[in-house]
Amino acid sequence: MISSSKKRVKYAVGKAAKRFGLWHALKSISREKYAEKISASLFYGILSSIAVNFFFQPGHVYSSGATGLAQVLTALSSRFLGLNIPLGLTFYAINIPLMLLAWFKIGHRFTIFTFITVTVSSLFIQIMPQITLTQDPLINAIFGGLVMGVGIGYGLRARISSGGTDIISLYIRKKTGRDVGNISLLVNGIIIMFAGLLFGWQYALYSMITIFVSSRMTNALFTKQKKMQATIITDQPERVIKKIHKKLHRGVTLINDAEGTYDHNKKAVLITIITREEFNDFKEVMYKADPNAFVSIAEDVHILGKFIEED
Repeated sequence: MISSSKKRVKYAVGKAAKRFGLWHALKSISREKYAEKISASLFYGILSSIAVNFFFQPGHVYSSGATGLAQVLTALSSRFLGLNIPLGLTFYAINIPLMLLAWFKIGHRFTIFTFITVTVSSLFIQIMPQITLTQDPLINAIFGGLVMGVGIGYGLRARISSGGTDIISLYIRKKTGRDVGNISLLVNGIIIMFAGLLFGWQYALYSMITIFVSSRMTNALFTKQKKMQATIITDQPERVIKKIHKKLHRGVTLINDAEGTYDHNKKAVLITIITREEFNDFKEVMYKADPNAFVSIAEDVHILGKFIEED
């Protein structure tokens, strides 16, 4: 009897999981690097809580994105409603509807790791004690931005999201195919405005500084979005193309019958676009495919058209 009940429960759970796509998501996650993603979630949670409780809150400096928005809402509720709502709870509440959007519109695997990251960071923000290391708001702005930027950049390198405006941006990008940096700009503009209204406009300037420092540090660590154009001159084009396809999964444009002006030997010119993150793998590919090829690299190129960014 008990065995029969267990079977019915197991069947019901499995049916529900399949219905909501959870089963497929869990199966796909099993092939991911669990340790890298979970450690990145923990690392981001710890650094974000340090940035918030050691620098942002004591210095009345606001972060960017959902963290800064949570700071604004917490400050407003305390000043005008007399409610001392925990910052970690506000941050989590902001992300709940966004994670539902991500689950149904972006992807289950992405949402699961976002849920883990948001939960961990909310928990650490709540349990980490608030310590005033310095009263200088400029120092708080700079070091808070550095710590937060390292956490965000490391998380992005591990292919995890901290939620917030990332989800909205990814959703609109998926629907339209366009980069939507204006969303982050709008949210950060609102945060800076409230910083000025609540604490004085000098604090709006400090918040601008911390957002700038954080974004610079994030860009330094997360190089996937930086595109590079590789122009390859080789007499073994098929071998090079095969290696690039297999290792990097990138397309290649082939120009045949190129000619060197010194020795007039026939060459092929290959053009491919890679990310800065893939550059080391690209060098290894070229060393194995044709170590005598001539390769020139153009950094930070802008592209029009479809460029697949792998998860």
